Amino acid sequence: MSQLIPWLVVVAGYLLGSIATAILVGRLLGVGDPRARGSGNPGATNMLRLGGRKAGALTLIGDMLKGLLAVLLARLLEQPVPVQAAAGFAAFIGHLYPVYFGFRGGKGVATALGVLLGLNWLVGLATIGTWLAVAFVSRISSLSALVASALAPFYLWWLAPEPVAVSLVAVMTVLLYWRHRSNIRNLVNGTEGKIGARN
Repeated sequence: MSQLIPWLVVVAGYLLGSIATAILVGRLLGVGDPRARGSGNPGATNMLRLGGRKAGALTLIGDMLKGLLAVLLARLLEQPVPVQAAAGFAAFIGHLYPVYFGFRGGKGVATALGVLLGLNWLVGLATIGTWLAVAFVSRISSLSALVASALAPFYLWWLAPEPVAVSLVAVMTVLLYWRHRSNIRNLVNGTEGKIGARN
């Protein structure tokens, strides 16, 4: 049974990550399905634009908790750091491709932050601090996410250099860039929306 626990933890992480906070918050607050409005992304930034600060904050917290809880569940079951990282990575994949919602998920920024906080709180805070600093200067959420996610593997390598964890966080960064490819095009063209702007 003990040999099955790592696999069960990873599956649990994916199922936890598949809970689409933005869609649930949209239904609860009467905002509607964020995949059909605004940017079409079921994430905190789009929910902020569509439903205001409350909707954005609830989505952000919920998405972060998915990644954090997946890691903490593995730790509670006394799994080593590589399994903890794998559980968090599975939650991240679940957010991107949620089984409950037709595999149409978000871009994964908040869930990735939750994973980082679970793996090492200093790494999580450094990444959040980077996001906030770039957002303060640029007021562009996607640019903040891209810079913070690019630095996250280096923060982890510096503060908690476990090879499997660092590798999985690096893969998360690659996937985050892939999911932000339309934002990258907009950034290059100078047409990316700013935080607080409504579509």
